[in-house]
Amino acid sequence: MRNVDRLPFIMAGVLFLLAWLLGFPMRAQSAPLADVQCTLIADAQSGKTLYQDGICDQRFSPASTFKVPLSLIGYDAGILADEHTPAWDYKPEFNAVKRDQKTVDPTIWERDSIIWFSREITRRLGPQKFAGYVSKFNYGNGDVSGNPGRDDGLTHSWVNSSLKITPVEQVAFLRQLLAGTMPVSAKAHEMTRAIMPNFKAGDWAVQGKTGTTGVGAGGKDKRSLGWFVGWAGKDGRQIVFARLVVDTKRTDLPKGLATRAAFLKDLPQLIK
Repeated sequence: MRNVDRLPFIMAGVLFLLAWLLGFPMRAQSAPLADVQCTLIADAQSGKTLYQDGICDQRFSPASTFKVPLSLIGYDAGILADEHTPAWDYKPEFNAVKRDQKTVDPTIWERDSIIWFSREITRRLGPQKFAGYVSKFNYGNGDVSGNPGRDDGLTHSWVNSSLKITPVEQVAFLRQLLAGTMPVSAKAHEMTRAIMPNFKAGDWAVQGKTGTTGVGAGGKDKRSLGWFVGWAGKDGRQIVFARLVVDTKRTDLPKGLATRAAFLKDLPQLIK
C-alpha cells in the first residue's frame, strides 16, 4: 500500500487517540447514566422469587430505607426503647426542614422519615460501633466511610454517599429481619417490625419504608432515585419486596413516595 493510501487510516487513528486522551464523550460512557428500574418480590419464608422485572443487581444509595437496619441497631444498642421512647426534642443545630422541626419518637421517625433522628442515633453509637453493626449485617457494600475528605460517614454515608445496596440485597436483608435471624436481640427485631409504617394494597397488608435521594456527586448525574422496600401479608402468605426507580423524570411527590404509590397500586396484579 502506498503511503498516501495509508494516510486516512493514520489520521483516523490519531483522531481517536486524541478524543480518548481529551475525554471527549464516547458512546460507552453513557451506559452508567441509563435509567434503572427494578421490582423484586420473593416469598418471605422460602426466598423463592415470585416476580422480578428490571435491573435488580446494581447498587445504589439506600437513602431512607436505611432506617430499617438503623432501627435494629438502635434497639439492640439500647438507644431506642419502644415505639414511643425516646422522644427527642428538635434543636436548631440539626438544621432540618420546617416539617421536621418537632419532637420525634421512633414511630414518627419511620413514618415521617426524619433524618436528624437517624443522625442522633449514629452519633450516640459512635463510628466504631456503627461500622461494626453495618459490617456484621452484611448490608450492601458495607462502606460507611462517607464522602471523600469530609469525615462524615457517621452521619451521611447512607444518603447519596459511600454506602450502597442492590434490590436483591434489600430483599435478602428483609427476609432475615422477618425471620428474626439478624445478629441482634429478639426485642430489636420485634420493635423494628412494630414501628414500620403500614399501608394497604388491595387485600395485602403492607409495611415498608421509602427512600429518596439524588444520584452521584457534583451535579454530573441528573438522575434521582426512589425506593420502596418492605413486606406484605395476605391469607397467611408473607412476601418481601423491593422496588427501585432511578431516572431523570420529575414527579409531584418525592420519588420515594411516588415509587411507593405505584407499587401499592401494582401489587394486587403482580401477586394474586
